[in-house]
Amino acid sequence: MASRRISRQAVSLFSKCRPAKESVPAAQPSARCLHQRTRLPAISASNSRARPTLQPLHQPSSLLQPTAFVGGSRTIFIQTENTPNPDALKFLPNHPILPSMLSSPFLEYLTPRSTIAPPHPSPLAAQLMNIDGITSVFYGADFITVTKASDANWAHIKPEVFSLITVAINSSEPIVNVSEDKSGEDGQDSAEEDSLSYNENDSEVVGMIKELLETRIRPAIQEDGGDIEFRGFEDGNVMLKLRGACRTCDSSTVTLKNGIEGMLMHYIEEVKGVVQVLDDEEKIALAEFAKFEEKLKKQKGPGVAA
Repeated sequence: MASRRISRQAVSLFSKCRPAKESVPAAQPSARCLHQRTRLPAISASNSRARPTLQPLHQPSSLLQPTAFVGGSRTIFIQTENTPNPDALKFLPNHPILPSMLSSPFLEYLTPRSTIAPPHPSPLAAQLMNIDGITSVFYGADFITVTKASDANWAHIKPEVFSLITVAINSSEPIVNVSEDKSGEDGQDSAEEDSLSYNENDSEVVGMIKELLETRIRPAIQEDGGDIEFRGFEDGNVMLKLRGACRTCDSSTVTLKNGIEGMLMHYIEEVKGVVQVLDDEEKIALAEFAKFEEKLKKQKGPGVAA
């Protein structure tokens, strides 16, 4: 009992000597708690633009993106390629030229009247033929070959050709119209069907000739802005007709003899040679060229080595 009394007195003594602590209010929870009213305001439509976002590294700049429309019209890129014929230039507008229902792989316009005559009138070809110095227009599947006169200058012709092709493609109108009239017109050359296509009536040799022309020779000639026609096989001779840039090229004879003839004779033993089929206009041009060469030889004199 004495010990309890002492402990009680000691407690009362300590309570009198130690001042009482002031009551401290309970600590407020941290303001970072998301469930309190001090949370960050939600992003609304008004301040969403200020929100930082990650941009992918591969996203192209707006300066690098091609413009689909400039001034309300579609932009196109026309590529040009030189041909072995210095008077012929190949234009590639990255746009199909021939209509899909046309079985012929090409169209060639040799006179202004042929561009408006059936069965395949072409407003673009008519405009191109109206340019001073243009002598013919050739359409391939995806390219246009324009041939000029030898005394004309490409520097004067090319800008106008570019402009006409651009307008024709931007207009979304067909480059070639198909007419029901099949009578045709002088100066407009095309075939009702591809001369190199398979025909069940062809002999084995003719079939081999067509296959070789189609797979090995035609791609190279089309690359030069032209095309080739098979006109027959007689007495071991393959009858061929060159078109487009190759039609008036000075090296067309070399192409036929050294290139085409050599390949056909190598693979097909029945082939003895290649004969180039010429139009009347081409025969006259070759005759004039032969006369010109003869005149040059006479001017050089007999002492000049050939």
